[in-house]
Amino acid sequence: MRPAHPERELADLAEAGLLRQLRETTPLGGTYVGRDGYGFWNFASNDYLGLAAHPLIRDAFHEGLDRFGHGAAASRLITGSQPPHIRFEEQLAEAKGTEAALLFSSGFATAVGVVPALVGKGDFVILDKLCHACLIDGARLSGATLRVFPHNDLGKLESLLQGIRSKNAEARVLILTESVFSMDGDLSPLEGILDLKERHDALLLLDEAHGFGVLGPTGMGLAEQLGVQDRIDFHMGTLSKAAGLSGAYLATSTIWRDLLVNRARSFIYSTAPPPALAHAASAAVTLIRSDEGGALRTKLAEKVAILRPDGPPTPIIARIAGDNEAALSDSELLADHGFMVPAIRYPTVPRGSARLRISVSAAHPTHAVEGLARLLSRFR
Repeated sequence: MRPAHPERELADLAEAGLLRQLRETTPLGGTYVGRDGYGFWNFASNDYLGLAAHPLIRDAFHEGLDRFGHGAAASRLITGSQPPHIRFEEQLAEAKGTEAALLFSSGFATAVGVVPALVGKGDFVILDKLCHACLIDGARLSGATLRVFPHNDLGKLESLLQGIRSKNAEARVLILTESVFSMDGDLSPLEGILDLKERHDALLLLDEAHGFGVLGPTGMGLAEQLGVQDRIDFHMGTLSKAAGLSGAYLATSTIWRDLLVNRARSFIYSTAPPPALAHAASAAVTLIRSDEGGALRTKLAEKVAILRPDGPPTPIIARIAGDNEAALSDSELLADHGFMVPAIRYPTVPRGSARLRISVSAAHPTHAVEGLARLLSRFR
């Protein structure tokens, strides 16, 4: 039995450069924030389109509060399925090209509810090594046999699928990957993964958390950009990044949605998200798909290009430092010059790959992005 000495555990984390603490951050307008009495340009947020403070979304939230109240007061299966929830799910399904969708309270709740509802003992989950923690935890909770392939390695994915199918033709096999990987900003080889999943009779859950709002003609993600939305079994994503709100979704066929309603524990046993939030989420999806949303994506791409002229058109830029102390030192140096850029360390990223994670927003002033670029050019 582990002794009840949290002080020792905290000291060990501090010694390893892995101690984390909550720090109050105050919005000061746009992408400028305050902390400890100082002001910073915020390059740590996932508010990729600047919608977290957009007046249209704010007005929709107020309207939702006035019309539907601020609490659902019950789970979805009791009395919590209110008109805003239903309307959002219908709208999201139409946008994703699926028959149905479900609204969840968070991306983490989506993953740990959906994956164990889809697979269990006797089944298999195959996931990319760099999948987000929520997907890993959902896979572990499922009880299915886990297999991991090196990041974006289609050859290894194919060999895993072949090995499973050579021994078990009937098991359900679920592949998990992301469209835009959250710590590197690189893209999944989605078309290759789809070819393999179809060849070996597997299912695919694609997490579009960092692609939703950013990629595709109407901002629906990498699958829309590649024209493959209809080939994906489960579209997962969040409303807490480009949509500027909170919550998450799973878009799929009606029959799979009905199964999740009956088996996804994080959906069944949670109070429904606030109806005002669902009402605002509908407004956010409408805006993302509009001409204004397209203009914001263009503006975002222009600002990403200042910091990364070559590379994927995604707003996540990683600067690898290596060890934890180097990443923390780099982050502190940027803070001294008025830029908030977080140091990301194990276990969020693999050991030895601590980094700066730069998140760009369409709302960043061009001069702030150019100032950060000049400062980064002086780094090793």
